Amino acid sequence: MSNEETRTVRLTVEVQDCGVAHLLDKELDGYADVPAQSIGLIEVKQGCATLQITHQWGPANFTVTVAGRDPGADLATYDDIVEIGYVSMSGEAEMTGFTFDEAVMCPLPPLQAGPGTYRIRYHVKGLDLEGTDDAVDDHYLQIWPAPLEEPAVVKATSKASEYFLDPEKFERDRGL
Repeated sequence: MSNEETRTVRLTVEVQDCGVAHLLDKELDGYADVPAQSIGLIEVKQGCATLQITHQWGPANFTVTVAGRDPGADLATYDDIVEIGYVSMSGEAEMTGFTFDEAVMCPLPPLQAGPGTYRIRYHVKGLDLEGTDDAVDDHYLQIWPAPLEEPAVVKATSKASEYFLDPEKFERDRGL
């Protein structure tokens, strides 16, 4: 893949509980000096990004774009969007859902710059709709080479996102 090529894949991961999916580097060693980070809907530590999804169990649909540069956020389509730094020791990643059984891995296209630092932008739509007739299952992940920077909220409109960003403030504001 050239530095300008963008590859987008659709995949489904099975989630048996906990409402999370994972982006995993194929090499899980060598992360001792890489700090853990989180920004509400996504937490990254030691080659693993844990992603909050729209439901607790069942299949979760993802669109994943691997690009050579920032592909731009989809502000019009998604309710909640966050960004975070990611280090890949292998230049290869895969996705899986949280399961109690053996995980089924979904390989992604090779990361553009091989081993190195990346930015992940995670888009979610419908976090507040779980269990309703209007529930949606729409998760969009973008990955491109970039220096490590602080996590950032690009857009946050759902109550669930508000909770994940600051649970104590969320509960305090609601008298819980």
